[in-house]
Amino acid sequence: QVQLVESGGGLVQTGGSLSLSCAASGSIFRSNAMGWYRQAPGKQRELVAHMGSGGTTNYADSIKGRFTISRDNAKNTVYLQMNSLKPEDTGVYYCNLRQFVRVSLIDYWGQGTQVTVSS
Repeated sequence: QVQLVESGGGLVQTGGSLSLSCAASGSIFRSNAMGWYRQAPGKQRELVAHMGSGGTTNYADSIKGRFTISRDNAKNTVYLQMNSLKPEDTGVYYCNLRQFVRVSLIDYWGQGTQVTVSS
């Protein structure tokens, strides 16, 4: 089993910054991807940013140029630096680890951390 623990959420004003961290522990295989999803009130969960173990990244168009994802493979930790935050960035941010097990995929999720951006 894999356990994910997020930290760094909070309340920030428009234009401010936050840094999120997510540490994974447990039976983690080398072939995996880690990243961040978010869910705003009344909306479905959406990708924010994701990074494979080899460094390939995906960013949502809405945050491209403002957020940066990084990871430390040795620590099984993924980070999200969020700058120039907007009220529409408000939501619960979930850490995700996608683990490749033989020919299958297993997704693990953190409990989520609230990010609130006020005007």
